[in-house]
Amino acid sequence: MTSVVPERAERSERLLQVVDSPRLAPRAVAADTRWLRTLGRRLLLLDSVLMVLSVGATLAVRFGPEDRRIPLPATWHDLTPTSYIVIGPLLAASWVGMMITTRTYDGRVLGVGGDEYRRVVRASVYFWALVAVTAYLLHFSLSRLVWGASFALGTLLLVAGRWAGRKLLHRARRRSTGWSHRVLAVGGRAEVAALVAELERDPYAGLRVVGACMPPDEDDHGDVSPSVPVVGTLSTVPEAVARLGVDTVAVTASRGLTGGVLKRLGWDLEGAGVDLIVAPALTDIAGPRVHVRPVSGLPLLYVEQPEFTGPSWAIKEAFDRVLAAVALTVFSPLMGVIALSVRFSGPGPVIFRQVRVGRDGGAFTVYKFRTMVVDAEKHLEALWSLSEGNDVLFKLKDDPRVTRTGQFLRRFSLDELPQLWNVLIGTMSLVGPRPALPTEAERYGRSTSRRLLVKPGITGLWQVSGRSDLSWEDSVRLDLYYVENWSFAGDIQILWKTVSAVFQGRGAY
Repeated sequence: MTSVVPERAERSERLLQVVDSPRLAPRAVAADTRWLRTLGRRLLLLDSVLMVLSVGATLAVRFGPEDRRIPLPATWHDLTPTSYIVIGPLLAASWVGMMITTRTYDGRVLGVGGDEYRRVVRASVYFWALVAVTAYLLHFSLSRLVWGASFALGTLLLVAGRWAGRKLLHRARRRSTGWSHRVLAVGGRAEVAALVAELERDPYAGLRVVGACMPPDEDDHGDVSPSVPVVGTLSTVPEAVARLGVDTVAVTASRGLTGGVLKRLGWDLEGAGVDLIVAPALTDIAGPRVHVRPVSGLPLLYVEQPEFTGPSWAIKEAFDRVLAAVALTVFSPLMGVIALSVRFSGPGPVIFRQVRVGRDGGAFTVYKFRTMVVDAEKHLEALWSLSEGNDVLFKLKDDPRVTRTGQFLRRFSLDELPQLWNVLIGTMSLVGPRPALPTEAERYGRSTSRRLLVKPGITGLWQVSGRSDLSWEDSVRLDLYYVENWSFAGDIQILWKTVSAVFQGRGAY
């Protein structure tokens, strides 16, 4: 009993310290999340307008403006076209309520992308399914055209509105740091440095690390970076939260960060309006491959194997072939014009052929429009010291070997249009790792060689993340991430982002 009393007293003292700690002053933290509430209100207003427009437009098309009276039906069976003038606003208002109920304005998903879109679509499906069931049970003769068109048009407008809002948020984050979450990183020095590097690499995510807390034996070795000072230890996280005014604590691996410490940290942050996120040690593994299964109160992470065969892969193959055939047909006039311009730009063939390494290490010939002079390879050694690309592949922004026509083609990636033929015949994919040169593939280690488990692609994560501006390490990291976590939905997203990257010409030289 004597040993229990001091322990209980110590616990009580610790709880009193928690209660008295300034970190629980909600106003000190809430002041830094005003941008999030502003964003939520603006999106709510935008969504409301779009839902009213979709329902109103559908009613206008279905019934027309000939009868402007607003009689209410005595019973559901007496419903008239003009009754929809009253039912329409009610539908729109209820739709807004469903969007709020399903947490489509949760700050954790606003501006994120995929998860935000899924919540919007799910809320629309739930709402219009509920409308259909209610109408059936109450014998309410709801027009199927109004139901179907309002659902389809409204959902499309809502997703488009969220996409536009996300782009505006990204623009605001480029201009000011006030539109980002203030993050306190907690963990070991090496792990925190890696987390900071990853978050700085993707500023659009809106997670800006403003400080770090580390174990006592690692907090006195200097700051993590000029913008991320070390502000405390694992035991002073609540004080650091209040002092920096952060709204998010990101926890990564550390020797002293046990499950018990993490649990107590979560308790300490309760009521402070601070999100707690955990960066697992499983790096480069995307969410769809990770599933949580609680066993006796212990959350176990199940990691699925990457998928390189099966129905999903068959869908990817079919999609590649069909879209490549359509694209070749649509772009054939443009390709004819490009071929003529290349032909008159100087001596040499119109199509440049080069051997690359494909899936499972097989060699294939890649096709491009020629953008250089005929004897370009002879001048490579003399120019290598001027390379502005990564450490392995030669890249030079003002490469004298590139023709004037070639400069234009490279800027907008038009020289890669003939690779659609590679996709059509099955040696390449629309989305995949960058096709490797044989000399490059010979130097692959075990991890890097995993790039060869899938077909190389015309575009990929490297294409939408900087292209030639990327270092060799970043190019490999992005390719391996794609190989480990590819999905058909991810391919569609990369193709969509490629359009923006091509028109902006980022990293193209």
